[in-house]
Amino acid sequence: MSTLRPIFISRPDVPEAAVKMLRDSFDVALSPQVVLERKDFLGSVAGKHGLFCFTSDTIDEELLQAAGPELKVVCTMSVGYDHIDIEACKKRGIQVGNTPDVLTDAVAELTVALLLATSRRLIEASQEVTNGGWRRINKWSPMYMTGPQLKGSTVGVVGLGRIGFAVCQRLKPFRVNKFLYSGRSAKPYASEIDAEYVPFEDLLRNSDFVIVTCALTKETKGLFDAKAFGQMKSNAIFINISRGAVVDQDALYEALVLGKIHAAGLDVTTPEPLPEDHPLTKLKNCVILPHIASATKETRSEMAMLTAKNLITGLKGLEMPAKLC
Repeated sequence: MSTLRPIFISRPDVPEAAVKMLRDSFDVALSPQVVLERKDFLGSVAGKHGLFCFTSDTIDEELLQAAGPELKVVCTMSVGYDHIDIEACKKRGIQVGNTPDVLTDAVAELTVALLLATSRRLIEASQEVTNGGWRRINKWSPMYMTGPQLKGSTVGVVGLGRIGFAVCQRLKPFRVNKFLYSGRSAKPYASEIDAEYVPFEDLLRNSDFVIVTCALTKETKGLFDAKAFGQMKSNAIFINISRGAVVDQDALYEALVLGKIHAAGLDVTTPEPLPEDHPLTKLKNCVILPHIASATKETRSEMAMLTAKNLITGLKGLEMPAKLC
């Protein structure tokens, strides 16, 4: 029988290098399937000292109770941690770690790609090649598949953190005219991209592109509702790579159908996965991706390794590389 401290990894498809690193220090139990039923998840964490989890896992009072007093460290392979009850963990003296920084570049790259795919109608244009649309317009038409360009535009970023700043750095060479941002406070580094701190309502009224990169909090949940979309320009492009719950999706659907905004690009939705028959999936002016912002091989491997290092250091009583509490 192993004398190593037991930990649980809630998915079986974690990069092997991270699993090997953990096996060198702990008795590792891997989930037998990609998605565990809740009752099986609760049973799997019982008696474990550490938990390697993901945004698809709900780490709440029920789960902590099921795990028992031996659970000392919870580490998520993500930057976001709204799936974890931080206060409940604090009360139990459980350390929590996440994976900031390592995915900033990958998420920023995807954000730019999603913005361009949405504004330049790339998905729709690709479909025109296979559905006969291109042939029907007789090869070329002056305004066929046109969309707004970045040059000379005003880009508004809601939440100018690491990722929001990295997005602006990548958009600047497109000769954007002005960057606006809103959030809890002005950021000293905003001067590096000549970004102006403005109230949320001013950002909505003046931006041609609105990019959401803020964290999901009590204050930002449902931030983009009917009122917010009503304040945006009718030609505005809306991009969300933060969390689905920041958006009232019914209000977004209405805004897109009624022409209150021009188009939307989403890497995050509520729920995830989004049902195939959801109304938003039927709209040509809405590009939806399956939450792949950090999906480069290099980034996902780095995220897994950082999660493993958080677990190892936390359970050994050392300083975690990326500690939330």
